[in-house]
Amino acid sequence: MKKLFILSAIVLMSACGNSEKKKEEQTQQKEPKNTEAIMKTVNFKSEGLNLVGNLYYPPNFEEGKAYPTIVCSGSWTTVKEQMAGLYAKRFAENGFITLAFDFRNYGDSEGVPRAWENPMMKIQDIKNAVAYLKSLPEVDGNNIGAFGVCAGSMYTLMAASEDNDIKAVATTASWLHDAEAVKLFYGGEEGVQQRKDAAQAAKKKYAETGEFTYIKTISTDDPTAAMYGNFDYYLNPERGAIPQWSADQFAVATWEDWLNLDPFPSAAKLDKPLFMVHSDGCVLPDYTKKYFEAVPSKKKELVWVDTDLASPMHQFAFYDQKDEVDLAVEKTSSFFHKNL
Repeated sequence: MKKLFILSAIVLMSACGNSEKKKEEQTQQKEPKNTEAIMKTVNFKSEGLNLVGNLYYPPNFEEGKAYPTIVCSGSWTTVKEQMAGLYAKRFAENGFITLAFDFRNYGDSEGVPRAWENPMMKIQDIKNAVAYLKSLPEVDGNNIGAFGVCAGSMYTLMAASEDNDIKAVATTASWLHDAEAVKLFYGGEEGVQQRKDAAQAAKKKYAETGEFTYIKTISTDDPTAAMYGNFDYYLNPERGAIPQWSADQFAVATWEDWLNLDPFPSAAKLDKPLFMVHSDGCVLPDYTKKYFEAVPSKKKELVWVDTDLASPMHQFAFYDQKDEVDLAVEKTSSFFHKNL
């Protein structure tokens, strides 16, 4: 009887143990795999000024491992919480470390005049962001890429053409202009010259008095605004009209620097992997094709997306709309996985 009791106890304990093991296995199976990127705020210097960025880590990031890394740049006037941050987060979810940061004069970063869109400064900021990333032990310093949206594409391509530490470059809905293209957007030769004159006057006033001259960044009723029109991304609080971004502050000094910029000479120096996503509904489609053709790299690809939207309205879909962002992230992630 005693033996039977002991045997029964052993069987019961074994059954309980198996039951607990099964419960544990079921619990583990039910726990969803972590798919969220991990983000932390970082600071780094660019020409002596403090820049603030959001550094994103892949889900299930492992200490002691070095990851391929991408620095992301958004459209002109924007801050890190807009399209740069969206793409940085999504790329991180695809296995990269990524950085979205506020350029000088914007967001949480230092620099005056505020809201001064200075292309040469932005190009240098991208280079300094890459140098900062190289200093991090979790970053594979030999495999850093750069990505840009809209005007961020222009700055990114130019930085990549000059910085050997950028190993591969990609763009989505790129804004690439020259002296002829800007006339299409800013009232022809007369409108372009008026803006340049205003910029020179604003710079002179700032040098003499320390006072900045501003206009609105976007408006539907003020034709002097930097962006004049019903562009929902910048007007809608559910999209790009976020508190960190200003719709009312655009430094007039910007015009001279912006309108004189020509990225096309940089194409001949871009002998590294290149990937571009664009469409006929995005801004200046022929200019993206022109730049792509001028790049000597043998590792280059241009993805042309079908759309019924007229130019430039498809441009804004790539800033935050699911279908366009999903497409760009999937194809661009594949490109970076092959080349970083």
